[in-house]
This record gives sequence, structure tokens and C-alpha cells, in this order.
Amino acid sequence: MRAEGVALSVFAICALSRCTAAPVNAITRLFSSLFPQCKPDSASLPRSFPNVVGPHLPAVDSMRGVYRWLGRGVLLAFAFVSTAHAQEPAIPTAVNAVPIRHFAVGSHETRFGPLEFVGGLSMSSPVDHFGAFSSFRFTSPGAAVMGVSDTGFWFFGTLIRDAEGRPAGFADFSMQPMVDGDGNSTREKWTTDAEGIAVKDELATVSFERVQRIAEFEIERDAMGAAVRDLDFLVPRRELRSNRGFETIAYAPPGGRLGGARVVVAERSIDEDGNCFAAILEGPMKGIFKVARSEGFDITDGAFLPDGDLLLLERRFAFASGVAMRLRRIDGATVAPGSVADGPVLFTAGMDYQIDNMEALDVWQRADGATMVSLMSDDNHSLLQRNLYLEFRLHGD
Repeated sequence: MRAEGVALSVFAICALSRCTAAPVNAITRLFSSLFPQCKPDSASLPRSFPNVVGPHLPAVDSMRGVYRWLGRGVLLAFAFVSTAHAQEPAIPTAVNAVPIRHFAVGSHETRFGPLEFVGGLSMSSPVDHFGAFSSFRFTSPGAAVMGVSDTGFWFFGTLIRDAEGRPAGFADFSMQPMVDGDGNSTREKWTTDAEGIAVKDELATVSFERVQRIAEFEIERDAMGAAVRDLDFLVPRRELRSNRGFETIAYAPPGGRLGGARVVVAERSIDEDGNCFAAILEGPMKGIFKVARSEGFDITDGAFLPDGDLLLLERRFAFASGVAMRLRRIDGATVAPGSVADGPVLFTAGMDYQIDNMEALDVWQRADGATMVSLMSDDNHSLLQRNLYLEFRLHGD
């Protein structure tokens, strides 16, 4: 860039603000060394700049004055850069929770196949961004939680319990917009449609739809930054449908045959046989496999059980019958490159149960060793839908 262009650009910035000039001498020397042609007798810049750019920019009657204003402009430019990389602030969020004591409408039954209903919550908040929850993980068993919404937000909170150990509400809840590499939130559904999350140590791995992507983020509550890197998801991009991409990402057990690898499963990106694309992203079994799809159910989330089986949450909607959900236990031995993974349905629920658009699932171990299954729904920010948290004990595991 020519020196005149630099000078005029920085003068335009300077016209917007009065800046302090403490380090101007050093910047002056730096500018002089970069542009030696800009000396007091140089023709590249006039010796006198009349006060024509407004009352906030005094007349500059020497090249020394030029340099001083250039220095002030550089300082202001640095301030702009610093602001651009600031994090989006977290939003403290009050959560109103109404306990759900019975899962089946009009019944006190607690056992549903191998699942025993423990309790649930119907949640709301005065904060506009609350809801649209698509995936979550407990960062401490049955208590601290971290998740993502498909509107481009992180959320954090702590599940609190009553004297009998049933879910009673969420405390210390907050939401934070996801940011790009410059620290800015785009708030665009197209680029921030987060659908799945896996958490290990201080690293969160998130799957995105529409712009198909799997990315890693360093975990810092209420100060989440941009992705630190993107991962190869192995499945050819042409096979992924815009709004039917990877909704499930989960870590396999570290001591199992997959060696703790991350596994992804698509919602409804299917092959010619109608099976959903999936992949083991790393480790000795790295490669593409498929998950059998049946009865019109789409895969919305999943997590591995302690024995290496993969528990999938699935959803179906039809105008005639409404929304339905089911849990399917995928045989861990069928999760392998080139395989079609499948397994038995544990339970199916329709509109006669306390369900909604069930999108999120996690598996965790209670202090007494019980295997617990927790679900969340995505209300799509609709007045006709609810944000639900449901909790079950899985027997026989």
C-alpha cells in the first residue's frame, strides 16, 4: 500500500475520536522507518492540512503533526481489533420448572419396558433465547450440564433435586451465543445449527447441520470462544442432507473395542438401502458404517452405555398421530466399518405420554451404580411446544 493510502485511511479513523498520544513518538519512528519517503520535504504528503475534516481533527501544519495523528489512528485501530475479538457475553437465565411426576398421561405407572421413570420437568424462562435445546452432556453425573441449541447457543446449568432425588429444577443457568473466529456472533441459523455435543475433559466436540461441520471447542463456561479446529467426518459431503446431518456425536467407552473413539450418526442422510450414514472418526476402527432406519423414525441423539452398546433417541412426526419417540439399543458389536448397525427397540412413546420434540439424550452413572438415561426436548421456540427434561433408570444393564 502506498504511504498516502495509509495516511488517509488512518486520518479517517482519527476523525472519529480524540485519542491519547502517550506512545505516539514510538509509532512515529516506526512509521518513518516504514515509509522513509514521507519526510517534511516530501511531495507525497502536503506540508499543511487545513482543518476541513471537522472540529474533532485539528489542523496539521507539519509532517511531525502528520505522524502524531497517524500514531493516534493506529492506537484506535488496535482498539477496534481488540473489540472485535472480545467474547459474546453470557446471558444469566432464570428457569421456571414445573415437576412432572408421571410419565404416562393419566397413569401412575413408573415402569416402561427396561426403563423406570424417575421424574421430569417442564421448563420455561422469561429470557427469549431459552429453548431449542438439541443436545447436552452432564459434566458431573446428574448435576452440572453443558449443551447446545440449534439456534447457535451454548447453555450451562446445574440440575437440582428434591429430598427423594427427583429432578426439581435448574440453578445457575446461563446461555452464550456461539462466535466465529473474530469473536462475533453471526446468529445465523445456516452457520450455527448445532445438533450434537460430546464432552471429554476440557474439550467439547459439536456437530452442525446445514453447513455440515464437526468442530472442537475449548470449554470455558460463559467465555466460550471460536472453534479450535474442524474434524474430518469421513462421510462424503454429497451424502449429507442439509437439515438431516449429524445429530449424534458420542464418545465410545475408553476400554472398549472402539478405544474411546468419537462416533457420529446422521439424522436422516441415507444410502440407497435407506440406512443412515455414520462414522467412527478415529482410532483402530476408524471408518464409515450405517445404522438401520425403520418405521419412519429419525435419529436425534445418542450415547454409549457402559458395555459398549449405543443407545439412540429417535423421533417421528405424522399429522395423523402426532409426535412419537423411541429408544433403541444398538449392538456395540455392529458398530464397525462397513457394517449396518442395528438393535432392539427398548420403548416407544406417543402423545399419551409426557413427551414433545425429543432431541437430546445422555447416559450417566448414579452414585449407587445405576445406569441413568436423561432426555431433553426442543421446543423450536414455539408456543405450542415445551422444553422438557425427563429422567429414567435403565434396568438390566
